[in-house]
Amino acid sequence: MNLTELLLLILLVAGLWFWLDSLKTREIGINAARNACQEEGLQFLDETVVGQGMRLARDDEGRLKLRRVYSFEYSDTGDNRRSGSVTMLGHDIEFLHVRPHLYVIPNTHETLH
Repeated sequence: MNLTELLLLILLVAGLWFWLDSLKTREIGINAARNACQEEGLQFLDETVVGQGMRLARDDEGRLKLRRVYSFEYSDTGDNRRSGSVTMLGHDIEFLHVRPHLYVIPNTHETLH
């Protein structure tokens, strides 16, 4: 195996990992949006989220992770569409926004007073 084939194999494996990781993160975002809508008595429209952006960010321990932002739509009356969003840091929910409410998911390492 020459260097070109090795690099191509590494890129293929990295691409596959990224794709599978993105699917898992998106599924967590869908479940979070669905649960938030259900708790608020809202309709979660289209049963999906749409990727709005992605960038590198550091978590509380300083580790580099991907921050992904997903948007979704919901209805409070059944006759309209409103926008919400869920921000993921790695596989953790960082923020979940359902207007007019903003849910900040507490860090499991912090103590709430």
